[in-house]
Amino acid sequence: MILGLEGSPRKGGNSHNLLDTILNGARQAGRETRAIHLRDHKYDPCIGCEKCRRDKICTRLNDGMTLLYPHIQAARGLVLVSPVHNYNITAWMKAFIDRLYCFYDFEDTRPRAWSSRLANQGRKAVIAAIAEQENKRDMGFTLEAMRMPLEALGYEIVAELPVLRLFDRGIVKQHSDILERAARIGKELAESL
Repeated sequence: MILGLEGSPRKGGNSHNLLDTILNGARQAGRETRAIHLRDHKYDPCIGCEKCRRDKICTRLNDGMTLLYPHIQAARGLVLVSPVHNYNITAWMKAFIDRLYCFYDFEDTRPRAWSSRLANQGRKAVIAAIAEQENKRDMGFTLEAMRMPLEALGYEIVAELPVLRLFDRGIVKQHSDILERAARIGKELAESL
């Protein structure tokens, strides 16, 4: 299964449509998909209590992430899409990524050695970011803020899709070139699994 998550506050916006297109490309390649819109889930950010080190999952916060963990564990493919907010991913996406901390195991060494329980399972991911600016530099850390944590968790990033010069809600639907590329990377993700 391929799990797709988008972190936009706008229902029916560009991130929403881009996620749908990427997942549609994966479905056309024969993969089962599931879309999650983070704005529809109530969850808190990680509070650093470290209880997950013992319990191997977040048990301190019983919220919307509790419902998402089984989907994350079951999916071998992952798609993350975020609009650019202040040179970075949205607060919803950041809180989601931080709550994946519970999948790390740590050793009591200095410096502390760690590993991910999601690693070495052939997990693959696609990341996409949407900005109204004209220059990729103005996306800031958005793609890195998704790529680096996913790689640390053990995902191979199959493709990245930076989308520039789009702001108006849903306007991405008027850009067939972007949608064609999104569908292609969805298919690429499906075929890589």
